[in-house]
Amino acid sequence: MIKNILEYFEKTVEKHGDKIAVIDGERQITFNALASNAWSVGTAIYKKSNAQIKQPVAVLLPKSIECITADIGVVYSGNAYMNLDVKTPMQRIGNIIKLVQPAYIITDEKYYDVLKTVYPAEQILLIDNLVKELSEHDMLLQHLEKVIDTDPLCLINTSGSTGTPKSVVLNHKSFIDFIEWALTATKWSNDEIIGSLSPAIFDIYSFELCMLMAKSSTIVVIPDTFAAFPVKILQLMEKYKVSFIFWVPTIMVNIANMDLLSRIPLPDLKMVWFAGEVFPTKQFNYWYAQLPKTIFVNLYGPIEITLDCTYFIVNRDIPDNEPLPIGHPCRNTDILILDENDALVTGIGVEGELCVRGTSLAMGYYNNPEKTAAAFVQNPLNKSYPETIYRTGDIVCLNDKNEILFKGRKDSLIKHSGYRIELTEIEHVIVNILKLVNNGCAVYDFTKKEIVFFYESEAEQSVAEFRKNIGKALPNYMIPTKYIRKDILPRNTNGKIDRLKLKEEVNQ
Repeated sequence: MIKNILEYFEKTVEKHGDKIAVIDGERQITFNALASNAWSVGTAIYKKSNAQIKQPVAVLLPKSIECITADIGVVYSGNAYMNLDVKTPMQRIGNIIKLVQPAYIITDEKYYDVLKTVYPAEQILLIDNLVKELSEHDMLLQHLEKVIDTDPLCLINTSGSTGTPKSVVLNHKSFIDFIEWALTATKWSNDEIIGSLSPAIFDIYSFELCMLMAKSSTIVVIPDTFAAFPVKILQLMEKYKVSFIFWVPTIMVNIANMDLLSRIPLPDLKMVWFAGEVFPTKQFNYWYAQLPKTIFVNLYGPIEITLDCTYFIVNRDIPDNEPLPIGHPCRNTDILILDENDALVTGIGVEGELCVRGTSLAMGYYNNPEKTAAAFVQNPLNKSYPETIYRTGDIVCLNDKNEILFKGRKDSLIKHSGYRIELTEIEHVIVNILKLVNNGCAVYDFTKKEIVFFYESEAEQSVAEFRKNIGKALPNYMIPTKYIRKDILPRNTNGKIDRLKLKEEVNQ
């Protein structure tokens, strides 16, 4: 029985210690060296915290050997890592810190001074100092006996409606469950080379980290700067013989539109997983045709589900004008499709809300019992004993092959460039915090894949001015692309802004 992710890692280091674990630009590190550094980090945190466990420890580092070392080290200390985005404005990071109150933040000299403006200096730990600590491996293993599979492994921040992100708590058991599903459902070997593109704040990165620990997979860090240069990404994959990728479709669409796979062959690419947003079928079919020997898997699941809850291994041709199914539930996960009366939906094409039950559910939102209670609720189909389900807010239906099809969002939560964004957070920041306009409403144009902001203001403001000011408080992926001024925004019968009417205006 595996009760802690590190039990995988201990065996991996024992069997594959001399193998390369991470390739980061011109730098590489073996499993032996990575483990040794992680033990030092874990030992240092253990001593500083007086052997406390289950505390969040934040990491503010670019995705790198150091970030991976810090995350594994935090887990060795018996605590849960929470990666912060180095590109996010410090004001937003400050909001996260205020909510979560991490025991420590691991960073480097580059971010130390600015981090001190929002967090006590005595609780900031420099990664270069931590790896110099004399490690006490046996002591850590004994300490980890206190950690069980329902204890938190990591916290992942997602957009929140009040301007403060919600921190989703995921435990060891749910990741162990997903790892075992992945090994059973797909052809995963001990020699996979992962082309790691997702930011360290994504759950996809945490899965890649788990596969490094569980199956001795090598992570090839793809620099953030390469996102604008897809050719460089493919060249890097070709150079290191990348065999597996798990990406948000945005970059894959760009590669398809530029016809890059015909110029840069990827004969070593065995598996392509994708999730986080809808992959347009036309662009998917380009990949499917160019890589006929590759296994393609479409996965679906919000951050509140570890990692995803449904999957579809593409095993047939799908016309360009038909959506890719999100498929079937992962093993040990149950999907309920409920109508507005909380009854199970039956019949082909009948729409309902996708709800999930099982081990994969997150533990809830950290320090946020109200939001947790609203999203993680009693199964309405079970009146006999406590049983939690998660309401995703996503509308789905079944096709004639009994596969689940994603239809859209129930509320104002969207997936954009792989990020889960609460549109009301954008509104709150622009209207209430920055006070740029009198009133506003953000909606999503699904056709153009852009955030549109409608606003009430006496005078029209330029796009450049909006973006400059909003960029002080929100990351780039949350900044609207289009701005439309109205004298008065439409209201519904409750006197609230009619979001549906504005949504229809941009999605005609």
